[in-house]
Amino acid sequence: MRLLIIEDQKKLVTYLRKGLENNSFSVDFAYDGQKGEKLALYGEYDLIILDIMLPIKDGIEVCKTLRRGGIDTPILMLTAKEGVDDRINGLDSGADDYLIKPFAFGELLARIRALLRRPTKKDPEILKGQDIVMNNSTHVVKKGNEILNLTLKEYSVLEYLIKNKGIVLDREKILDHCWDFAYDSFSNIVDVYIKRIRKKLDNKNHEKYIQTIRGMGYKFKK
Repeated sequence: MRLLIIEDQKKLVTYLRKGLENNSFSVDFAYDGQKGEKLALYGEYDLIILDIMLPIKDGIEVCKTLRRGGIDTPILMLTAKEGVDDRINGLDSGADDYLIKPFAFGELLARIRALLRRPTKKDPEILKGQDIVMNNSTHVVKKGNEILNLTLKEYSVLEYLIKNKGIVLDREKILDHCWDFAYDSFSNIVDVYIKRIRKKLDNKNHEKYIQTIRGMGYKFKK
């Protein structure tokens, strides 16, 4: 799961990021509303943690802009204890839930999990590409009758490729979808994982499933 934190208190961001990453979330962050809004509009996130009091553009306006832009990602808004009107305005602007500062990390985690359990636009439970079948409820991947042993990151990359089978995905798109922005876009991490996945799919014919499109990226063959 990939989360975005839009919060101007740097110590709080560091604390939240560390705790969330320890709970297997991938985390991006922004310290002002303008940058956070841009990341939310063009990134792919499972949930957004949005503070109301932000420099440049406040959280209420960011939330309104995202909803107008068709972004239906769950938004958990952070509010001050005395900010009753802010809480009402936050929910009216399109936020899904709010949390009052200061809060315990355990409560934040519980709120996040509750929001992620809510049905939104549901991905298909079963994904198919050639003779590869991915079950998103069990995370079991099969090639014919053979179960493939993939790591969580390998699963994430393969899932993204199969969801977009027949479409060329450049390395930046794969990196943006499957890793947080702490990874250097010039890193060869995508190539490393493609090589690992190919080996597990078919060690003899490396391009049977995932084709390299020279100068462009990768494509899962239909």
